[in-house]
Amino acid sequence: MLMKTSTDTAMADEEAPASQLPDAPDAQTVLHANKVEKTYGNGTHALARMSLRIQRGDFVSLLGPSGCGKSTLLKMFAGLEDPSHGHIRWAGADQPAKSGLTSAMVFQEATLMPWATVAANVRLPLDLQKVPRPEADARVAEALAQVGLGAFGHVYPRELSGGMQMRASIARALVTKPDVLLMDEPFGALDEFTRNKLDTDLRALWQATGLTVVFVTHSIYEAVFLSSRVVMMAARPGRIVADVPLDEPDRSEAYRLSPPFAEHCRDLSAMLMAASDPADLH
Repeated sequence: MLMKTSTDTAMADEEAPASQLPDAPDAQTVLHANKVEKTYGNGTHALARMSLRIQRGDFVSLLGPSGCGKSTLLKMFAGLEDPSHGHIRWAGADQPAKSGLTSAMVFQEATLMPWATVAANVRLPLDLQKVPRPEADARVAEALAQVGLGAFGHVYPRELSGGMQMRASIARALVTKPDVLLMDEPFGALDEFTRNKLDTDLRALWQATGLTVVFVTHSIYEAVFLSSRVVMMAARPGRIVADVPLDEPDRSEAYRLSPPFAEHCRDLSAMLMAASDPADLH
């Protein structure tokens, strides 16, 4: 039997038309999924009546078995997918542009332009926004420094390791100075050592900037190390079955070897096993 651990920000909202939703459910809510469902044209029921609030400054990891709709929900937050039913709200607004918030998304692949330098790749969103070149170059330098690539702006992606390419992709997201960073399993293809290093750097970046982060992962260890909250999802159809706060302030390398880390991993592993077997959710 799966124990459901939830906060006030998850699964507590009654379905209502967008016009009846409050402009700001509370001052700290930046993203709000209100009874969201997603059914694709082929009949696949990807998400079922899912409600979730992301608070300002949260680092929320979406964890669950393959096919539970983690990436679908993330794309809805990014405005790349529309719900079939229910509503996505950005700081109380029905469209991101009306909310005053900005977001950026980091995908599973770095997707860098091979013919352009790292600096040019990172500058691309600013070029599309027609930001003056001197300002854009200064912001590119700042973003590259934030991810530890300050000395690599002049090189090409083929000259970088996989981990460094992902750092460049994160810098390209940071250069727009987003309020919300959406990350779709960005470190999944990397070796364990590189992944741990990038997790450490990402956690430090989050603490330094105050970003709100929504992070999709299949790794329990990664979720426990990074997150202020872990949202567990189950599949067929995708839905939230637990919302687990993780409040240990110290996330140094020693934390990975600590009893609290091991305990959280055991608890989430049991939840994930139950979420992978629909019979255990009743």
